[in-house]
Amino acid sequence: MRPLPGRLVLLGHPVAHSLSPRFQNAALRAAAIPLEYEALDVPPHALDATLAELAESRASGNVTIPHKEAVAVRCTRRSALADRCGAVNTFWHEDGALVGDNTDVGGVDAIAAALLGEARPSARVALIGAGGSAAAVLAAAERWGSATVGLYNRNVQRARALASRFGAAVEVVDSVERALDGATLVVNATPMGLHDDELPVPIEALPEEAAVFDLVYRANETAWVRAARNAGHRAADGEGMLVEQGALSFERWFGIEPDRNAMWRALR
Repeated sequence: MRPLPGRLVLLGHPVAHSLSPRFQNAALRAAAIPLEYEALDVPPHALDATLAELAESRASGNVTIPHKEAVAVRCTRRSALADRCGAVNTFWHEDGALVGDNTDVGGVDAIAAALLGEARPSARVALIGAGGSAAAVLAAAERWGSATVGLYNRNVQRARALASRFGAAVEVVDSVERALDGATLVVNATPMGLHDDELPVPIEALPEEAAVFDLVYRANETAWVRAARNAGHRAADGEGMLVEQGALSFERWFGIEPDRNAMWRALR
């Protein structure tokens, strides 16, 4: 196992709703690691001061909204995936340097594999949203084989800027309907449905055989996932991705695999 960090934290704003402390602390207990994973609510103006303080204690941790892109810029070294996404969700200190990685991509991979199985390499993805989470979806999809993506975002310029980083397999479209055309996997990468039961895509608009992947997670799943499953679609919310990216982060910090069963038990 690698030398222990001085602290283990989650940086975000807000973070009170996060489930990460619950399952990460369960993993730490299962591995007999004497650390406590703590959530730090860090407003954007306080990010630099917080990172400086964490460097003094050789802290490791995770990064969530709205700091993933800002922390990526501040890292001395980044993994190839973090560079590809332009975002960091996992960090640690090594030889005095801040190092960043992106395990969200692995989380997307795991859930897409469960939803699509052998059809994943030729998937047609309808991706709604163009933020850091959408970048993780694109970084995952480009590794599947011949997968293509129809990308829709209300801010077309933001969508085009994101798509330009990922090549011809990503097509920016001007409506949700066009994104859904021929889709085998429909992904919500917006915050829609986080605080209410608003649906990012109407259930009746989903292609008959399409699976649904909502990166948002809520207690008892999101309304979109429940409605999609009731209509006969394979569907998953962001909880599985959250646990998997957290497990991959744990491996980066400590050099060992966490007890994923302990992590899931802590959530349920």
